[in-house]
Formats: sequence, C-alpha cells, structure tokens
Amino acid sequence: MAAGIDTQDLAAGASAGSLASLPGPQRAAALLLMLGEAEGAPIWQALEEEEVKKVSHAMVQLGALEAPTVEKLIIEFVTKLGNSGGISANFERTEALLLKIFPSEQVSLIMAEIKGASGKRVWASIAQVDPEILASFLRNEYPQTVAVVLSRVRADYAAKVLTILPEDFAIDVLNRMLRMETVQKEALRHIEETLRVEFVSTIAQTQRRDAHELMADVFNAFDRQTEGRFLAALDQANRGSAKRIRELMFTFEDLLKLDPGSVQTLMQRIETDTLCRALKGANERTRSFFMAQMSTRAAKNLTDEMQALGPVRLKEVDEAQAKMTETAKELAEKGEIMIAKNSAEEELVY
Repeated sequence: MAAGIDTQDLAAGASAGSLASLPGPQRAAALLLMLGEAEGAPIWQALEEEEVKKVSHAMVQLGALEAPTVEKLIIEFVTKLGNSGGISANFERTEALLLKIFPSEQVSLIMAEIKGASGKRVWASIAQVDPEILASFLRNEYPQTVAVVLSRVRADYAAKVLTILPEDFAIDVLNRMLRMETVQKEALRHIEETLRVEFVSTIAQTQRRDAHELMADVFNAFDRQTEGRFLAALDQANRGSAKRIRELMFTFEDLLKLDPGSVQTLMQRIETDTLCRALKGANERTRSFFMAQMSTRAAKNLTDEMQALGPVRLKEVDEAQAKMTETAKELAEKGEIMIAKNSAEEELVY
C-alpha cells in the first residue's frame, strides 16, 4: 500500500473538529483533499464556479481533522452512497417549488437566468462528446433539428458529425443549414432542453465514475495500517460497500495474477533496490512467484541483496510495494502488460 495520503495531512491546521460540527462544504472539502489532484479533478471540473469558490473557502477554513473524524466521514459517505434511493428533478419541478417560496416576478427572473446558463452548458457539453456518439443520437432526429444543432457547434466538430451520418441524410441537413433563418427562442430552448435531458445527461451518467472506484483509489493510497483500520470500520457500518471497495482495489498481492511476460516487463522497469525491499516484506509464495521469472543466477543475486539489507522498516516495504503496484498500473494503461480485476471474474486488456 502507498503512503501517498496520510490522514495527518488533513490535520495541518487549527484545532481538531468533530464530524457532527462539520457543515456540508467542509465535508466535501475533506473528501476532495483525500481524493487528491488526479482522482479529484473530474469532480472539481463538474462544479460550478460558485461551488468551486465555496468548497475552496471551506477547505481553507477546514483546520485540523483527527483520524477518527476522517474515518467517520469516509464511512458516512460510502454508507449514504450505498443506501441512496436517488431523486429526480427538472425545470418545471424546480419552478413549481420556487413559486411556493418566492414572489412570481422573482421566480421568473431566476428561471430565465437558469435557462440561459443551461443552454450554454448544453452546447459546451456537446462539444466534448465523441462525434460518433452524437451522430448516432442525431440520425434518429428530424433533419431540421440536426441542422439547428450542428449550426450551434464548432465548424470542425459539425464536419466530423456530418461525415459519419448517412450521406443522403447529411446532404438534407446541409441544405437546411444553408436555408436556415433565425431560430425562434422557444424552438431553440426546446431543442436545448431535449438535448440536456435525452442526450447530455445520459452521456454524463454513463461516463460518471462510480464513487466506489474513487474510494478504492483512496484506499489504495492509504498506508497499510490506515487502510486496514478504515476497512474494518467500514465493514461494521456498510459491509456491502466495504466488499465492493475491496473488489475494486488493486494491491501488491494482485501482481501474482500477472502472466509471466507481464511480470518480466514489470521487473525490467523496477529498480533492484525497490524490488529487494518489496520482496523483503512479502510472504514466501510472493517471493517464489517473482523469483520463478528470473534466471537462477539473478534469483540468487536478489536473495543475497535482500539478506544484505538487514532489517527493513514496514513503511519502506509498503512504499516499495506501492511503487511496484503503481508501475504495473501505468504499464497496463499503456497496454504493455495485462492485469486482472480483483474479483478474478474477468481479465482486463488495456
């Protein structure tokens, strides 16, 4: 396990606070701190500017969080995740709710502003979607609707979509784009709402990363002692989520699932000192697994070097094993080796 995230990193501030006293923004800030830059980036990018400011302000004011508080925060988050039933809302339901609270004139101004901002987000989101996906969606729409959509996106992006659409359909769309006049606001808003509900939101849901996967990466980055303590506590609060996280975690022990070629590729990228320290703290089965991929002479030299190291701190072993695990994941992402899921149900080929 890596020691990349230490709960003490969250305690570099003022006095310790309890979970009950933490408002929502500070809870979000703590979780984003634990996720770190790489895993937290997609969440930061999904926030509105005001939300980013609010969470950032909460992060600055977070102060110290003791390990038990962080532990409870993680357990609460995963528990709510596992038990959530979900809610559904749209423009009309939001407007109806606001009308029960605020004057109609104020609600009209709020909803008008939301409509404008929502439309901009729809077109910005579409530009990030693979043209193949958009073309697949648009081929079932009226040519006039497709013409409106493609007239609102970048020219190079529209060109890619048109080349994917059936030729006769694409030519019809082109002719309509040439003859297009100013689109009425209501018609444009209807198209924007359709795209938001039927296309953009669907794509976002299919591309959104499972929160259990995010938490598995967080647990992968804990040191061994912290990981064990948190998983044990989570077992008590939400056994299902704890089991799911364990299945998604990729650990040093999972390296034993590598095929011989992948093991050899991995060892070529690992410094001898790192390999020695990693195997020094491993069990006999793991040592034998790696030694079997070496020549007799190389295996003996490695054994001699491990003995020459003398006693090694557990932290150094964890760091060396984490380095091997991270290197394996990097090689898998590049397609140079294959790694298997923790559940061993199927093998992933990258």
